[in-house]
Amino acid sequence: MPPTPSPPVRLYCFPHAGATSSVYRPWKTLAPPHLQIKGIDPPGRGTRTREPHIADYRTLVDSLADHLAADLRQARKNTPHLRYATFGHSFGATLSLAVGATLARTARQAPERAILSAALPPPLQPPDTTASLTDEELLAKIAADGGTPRELLTDGAMSRYLVRLMREDYAVRRQFPQDTALHTDFPLTLIAARQDAYVTPDQMWQWSHHSSAPSRHAEIPGGHFAALQQPKEILTIVGEDLSR
Repeated sequence: MPPTPSPPVRLYCFPHAGATSSVYRPWKTLAPPHLQIKGIDPPGRGTRTREPHIADYRTLVDSLADHLAADLRQARKNTPHLRYATFGHSFGATLSLAVGATLARTARQAPERAILSAALPPPLQPPDTTASLTDEELLAKIAADGGTPRELLTDGAMSRYLVRLMREDYAVRRQFPQDTALHTDFPLTLIAARQDAYVTPDQMWQWSHHSSAPSRHAEIPGGHFAALQQPKEILTIVGEDLSR
């Protein structure tokens, strides 16, 4: 007899600093059948533009946890045995793990797995100096990082919008080192890019200390945004881990 297919998994995807959930839109057509891609925006961003922005890290995590719990309840009306997992890239990685840990603790709804990409764990976060940068200097940094289409950076209105989003996210990221108690009991998949100028594979593997469950280590070629530039490879890794 053929094996019974596993229940589908809703993958909540958290974007990098300065981005919205739209970066994951292409993933929806690339994902395997058992994987539902759901991009996540914080209040005041993207699909949630009309909601008040939240600048406090802990308040933001709690708000996002409530948002995911509500979405999961709604989705399970059509798919009662729907499972969920989280994915976060760079800035989004810490948020995604903290949200999953919060749901596991407060609602007893732990994700099947958390997939983290291109992010330093809270204890390794360096001092942030972006607050001292002018808008022009911050735009130059965004351009050098390579994760934003250049045509957006040269558009006056869009570049001002990007600077605002980046400053909001950097203000939250400066609070990451305070989360010394971030720890989970569900498994992690850690994805590191070999040529990442900000996060080495060895630093990425340090996330394994934040879970009592086993962690899978996966290396891919490329720089800091390799995971977003190679969605098929990432979705293969994620699909393998979530089909077990």
